Amino acid sequence: MSVTIRPAGTGDVRAVAELVEEMDRFYGEAEVQPLQERLSQVTQALFGSPPLACALLVEDEDGDLVGLAAYAFLWPAAGSTHSLFLKELYVRDTFRHQGIGARLMSELRVLAAARPGCTRIEWMTGRDNPGARAFYRSLGFAEFDEKIVYRIEVP
Repeated sequence: MSVTIRPAGTGDVRAVAELVEEMDRFYGEAEVQPLQERLSQVTQALFGSPPLACALLVEDEDGDLVGLAAYAFLWPAAGSTHSLFLKELYVRDTFRHQGIGARLMSELRVLAAARPGCTRIEWMTGRDNPGARAFYRSLGFAEFDEKIVYRIEVP
């Protein structure tokens, strides 16, 4: 299967919003945002001023969106450098195990290496997500246990 990986553009907002809904359902969200709210959130996040995030999209041969990698650059990392933080890597179920996730990770490495001052890529996955953990290990990535993640919901 042939796929194309490219940066998200303004014409992709609806397809990204639909994929975000699918992703939320995959992760067990019982309640999903209404479409108009998701469209607004995607537009703000990817194309606001300034944008909050970037996304690489994966299209199949028919031009349908089948995956994404959402990321942002964070500062500081080591010293005064910065890092590429991968917030979400998602490939539709029917397209998994075809090397698409590995290609997305490779593209992220290229983006990070091309950005002056970027010294690392960082991401998280759930301890209770054995599929994701096995995927990252298969690519040769080591798990780090030094950090504890905190979260607070904001109304």
